[in-house]
Amino acid sequence: MVSSNQTILVTGGAGFIGTHTVLQLLKEGSRVSIIDNLDNSVEEAVHRVRDLAGPDLSKNLEFNLGDLRNKEDLEKLFSRTKFDGVIHFAGLKAVGESVVCPLRYFENNLIGSINLYQTMAKYNCKKLVFSSSSTVYGQPEKIPCVEDFDLMAMNPYGRTKLFLEEIARDMQKADPEWKIILLRYFNPVGAHESGKLGEDPKGIPNNLMPYIQQVAVGRLPELNIYGHDYPTPDGTAIRDYIHVMDLADGHIAALRKLFTTKNIGCVAYNLGTGCGTSVLEMVAAFEKASGKKIPIKLCPRRPGDATAVYASTGEAEKELGWKAKYGIEEMCRDQWNWAKQNPMGYQS
Repeated sequence: MVSSNQTILVTGGAGFIGTHTVLQLLKEGSRVSIIDNLDNSVEEAVHRVRDLAGPDLSKNLEFNLGDLRNKEDLEKLFSRTKFDGVIHFAGLKAVGESVVCPLRYFENNLIGSINLYQTMAKYNCKKLVFSSSSTVYGQPEKIPCVEDFDLMAMNPYGRTKLFLEEIARDMQKADPEWKIILLRYFNPVGAHESGKLGEDPKGIPNNLMPYIQQVAVGRLPELNIYGHDYPTPDGTAIRDYIHVMDLADGHIAALRKLFTTKNIGCVAYNLGTGCGTSVLEMVAAFEKASGKKIPIKLCPRRPGDATAVYASTGEAEKELGWKAKYGIEEMCRDQWNWAKQNPMGYQS
């Protein structure tokens, strides 16, 4: 149990994974402060978290509009609230965009995080769960990906996550009071079972599931599949998709570990299902869940995309007592439920 008298700062808490995690934290009895600059999210998502949490729990939630690149925003927050720990989601996350605009990614993800860590250290808040990514493995020599593999990102987004992992390791070595868990997510999909929370990217989606969803509700004419000549059974890339609620529970498990275990140091865990699913398999599963035909267009591979990546999940099971519960049927069912109720995302 993450104890009820804890106050947790969640950066990027209005985003897709952030909102689902904040809801679970509130249900655990934590007090939660969100800081988010709403670059790729909307405040409506936070209102929905309050509704789902109910009046008693939602009074433990505070939303702050702020940007980690602006030290004053962080200073204001930390000077008035004592935080027991931080879950750090905030960051730009589109692989393709990072290839085109690398400096935007380095500036946002690196500077924002360094400011956060400096402020945490100043106010003696040294428990951190960091949102890393399976992109730190690049195209691994073999799969599944195990945490002790050599790390090698293939694109600027992945490099920001890799650099931030390295910074965390160096920081913890220099000051052993830090306790840091790096969570390497595979591919988060799905939505809250209520259909009230889900992924709502601004602009054309960069990830498969929101793209499929927007085709299903008629916002986009067809699904572009990038790469159909990969050395995989159906020619499309293979990924490890994980339900966002499983991911949220993984953060609760990581926080619990930070609060109950001495001398963690800085340690990484994969959060995935351990199963690879191809793009075409995912399309078929979504068609089955939604009863909709998804028109597809086969396109060339994108630069920076790996052929097949999925997780070894043994470490998280053993050390965090966490294991993914949901398969792709549930992921597609919940994603479609969200899409049906919110065809335009959080905009009414």
